[in-house]
Amino acid sequence: MAKSAPRPAAPRSKAYVAGLRIRRRWLGKAYVDKALREADDFTIDLQHYVTEHGWGASWARGVLPMKTRAFMNLAMISALNRPHELEIHLRGALRNGMTQQEIKEVFLHVACYCGAPAALDSFRIAKRIFAETK
Repeated sequence: MAKSAPRPAAPRSKAYVAGLRIRRRWLGKAYVDKALREADDFTIDLQHYVTEHGWGASWARGVLPMKTRAFMNLAMISALNRPHELEIHLRGALRNGMTQQEIKEVFLHVACYCGAPAALDSFRIAKRIFAETK
Protein backbone atom coordinates (compact mmCIF):
# COMPACT_ATOMS: atom_id res chain seq x y z
CA MET A 1 0.00 0.00 0.00
CA ALA A 2 1.35 3.40 -0.94
CA LYS A 3 2.27 5.74 1.84
CA SER A 4 -0.04 8.72 2.05
CA ALA A 5 0.80 12.20 3.23
CA PRO A 6 0.96 12.37 7.00
CA ARG A 7 -2.08 13.73 8.79
CA PRO A 8 -1.68 16.46 11.40
CA ALA A 9 -1.02 14.94 14.80
CA ALA A 10 -4.06 14.77 17.05
CA PRO A 11 -3.69 15.85 20.67
CA ARG A 12 -2.42 12.90 22.71
CA SER A 13 -3.95 11.70 25.95
CA LYS A 14 -1.99 11.07 29.14
CA ALA A 15 -2.41 7.34 28.50
CA TYR A 16 -0.89 7.73 25.03
CA VAL A 17 2.11 9.67 26.33
CA ALA A 18 2.69 7.13 29.13
CA GLY A 19 2.15 4.26 26.72
CA LEU A 20 4.66 5.62 24.23
CA ARG A 21 7.26 5.99 26.99
CA ILE A 22 6.76 2.41 28.21
CA ARG A 23 6.48 0.95 24.71
CA ARG A 24 9.82 2.54 23.77
CA ARG A 25 11.43 1.35 26.99
CA TRP A 26 10.15 -2.21 26.62
CA LEU A 27 10.51 -2.78 22.88
CA GLY A 28 13.28 -0.31 22.15
CA LYS A 29 13.03 3.24 20.86
CA ALA A 30 14.27 2.30 17.37
CA TYR A 31 11.66 -0.45 16.95
CA VAL A 32 8.74 1.72 18.10
CA ASP A 33 9.80 4.81 16.17
CA LYS A 34 10.18 2.69 13.02
CA ALA A 35 6.69 1.21 13.50
CA LEU A 36 5.22 4.70 13.84
CA ARG A 37 7.28 6.17 11.00
CA GLU A 38 6.36 3.34 8.59
CA ALA A 39 2.67 3.41 9.42
CA ASP A 40 0.49 4.71 6.63
CA ASP A 41 -2.99 6.18 6.60
CA PHE A 42 -4.43 2.66 6.88
CA THR A 43 -2.31 1.51 9.87
CA ILE A 44 -1.48 4.65 11.86
CA ASP A 45 -4.72 4.57 13.84
CA LEU A 46 -3.90 1.03 14.98
CA GLN A 47 -0.42 2.15 16.07
CA HIS A 48 -1.99 4.94 18.11
CA TYR A 49 -4.62 2.58 19.54
CA VAL A 50 -2.03 0.01 20.64
CA THR A 51 0.14 2.73 22.17
CA GLU A 52 -2.70 4.38 24.08
CA HIS A 53 -4.75 1.37 25.12
CA GLY A 54 -2.32 -1.54 25.18
CA TRP A 55 0.72 0.24 26.55
CA GLY A 56 -0.79 3.31 28.21
CA ALA A 57 -4.04 2.07 29.72
CA SER A 58 -2.63 -1.37 30.58
CA TRP A 59 1.16 -1.53 30.95
CA ALA A 60 1.39 1.98 32.45
CA ARG A 61 -1.18 1.38 35.21
CA GLY A 62 1.59 0.80 37.73
CA VAL A 63 -0.25 -1.65 40.00
CA LEU A 64 1.63 -4.69 38.75
CA PRO A 65 5.39 -4.72 38.29
CA MET A 66 6.51 -4.65 34.67
CA LYS A 67 8.06 -8.08 35.06
CA THR A 68 4.71 -9.53 36.17
CA ARG A 69 3.05 -8.01 33.12
CA ALA A 70 5.80 -9.53 30.96
CA PHE A 71 5.16 -13.00 32.45
CA MET A 72 1.45 -12.69 31.70
CA ASN A 73 2.08 -11.25 28.26
CA LEU A 74 4.41 -14.05 27.17
CA ALA A 75 1.94 -16.67 28.39
CA MET A 76 -1.06 -15.07 26.68
CA ILE A 77 0.72 -14.45 23.38
CA SER A 78 2.02 -18.00 23.44
CA ALA A 79 -1.47 -19.34 24.12
CA LEU A 80 -2.87 -17.27 21.26
CA ASN A 81 -0.18 -18.61 18.89
CA ARG A 82 1.01 -15.22 17.72
CA PRO A 83 4.67 -15.94 16.81
CA HIS A 84 5.50 -12.47 15.48
CA GLU A 85 4.25 -10.76 18.65
CA LEU A 86 5.90 -13.43 20.81
CA GLU A 87 9.26 -12.70 19.19
CA ILE A 88 8.88 -8.96 19.80
CA HIS A 89 7.88 -9.42 23.42
CA LEU A 90 10.59 -12.02 24.08
CA ARG A 91 13.18 -9.49 22.97
CA GLY A 92 11.57 -6.90 25.23
CA ALA A 93 11.45 -9.29 28.18
CA LEU A 94 15.15 -10.08 27.81
CA ARG A 95 16.03 -6.39 27.34
CA ASN A 96 14.20 -5.60 30.58
CA GLY A 97 15.62 -8.27 32.84
CA MET A 98 13.68 -11.50 32.43
CA THR A 99 15.97 -14.51 32.46
CA GLN A 100 15.94 -17.47 30.13
CA GLN A 101 15.04 -19.65 33.13
CA GLU A 102 12.00 -17.48 33.91
CA ILE A 103 10.89 -17.56 30.28
CA LYS A 104 11.28 -21.33 30.26
CA GLU A 105 8.98 -21.57 33.28
CA VAL A 106 6.36 -19.42 31.57
CA PHE A 107 6.33 -21.74 28.56
CA LEU A 108 6.24 -24.88 30.72
CA HIS A 109 3.16 -23.41 32.38
CA VAL A 110 1.71 -22.74 28.92
CA ALA A 111 2.25 -26.43 28.07
CA CYS A 112 0.16 -27.45 31.07
CA TYR A 113 -2.76 -25.10 30.47
CA CYS A 114 -2.69 -24.43 26.72
CA GLY A 115 -1.14 -27.57 25.30
CA ALA A 116 2.15 -28.86 24.05
CA PRO A 117 1.88 -27.37 20.52
CA ALA A 118 1.72 -23.83 21.91
CA ALA A 119 4.66 -24.48 24.21
CA LEU A 120 6.72 -26.22 21.52
CA ASP A 121 6.34 -23.26 19.17
CA SER A 122 7.20 -20.83 21.96
CA PHE A 123 10.32 -22.76 22.99
CA ARG A 124 11.40 -22.90 19.34
CA ILE A 125 11.05 -19.14 18.94
CA ALA A 126 12.75 -18.47 22.27
CA LYS A 127 15.75 -20.66 21.40
CA ARG A 128 16.25 -18.66 18.19
CA ILE A 129 15.97 -15.33 20.03
CA PHE A 130 18.35 -16.49 22.78
CA ALA A 131 20.92 -17.53 20.16
CA GLU A 132 20.62 -14.19 18.37
CA THR A 133 20.99 -12.14 21.55
CA LYS A 134 24.11 -13.85 22.93
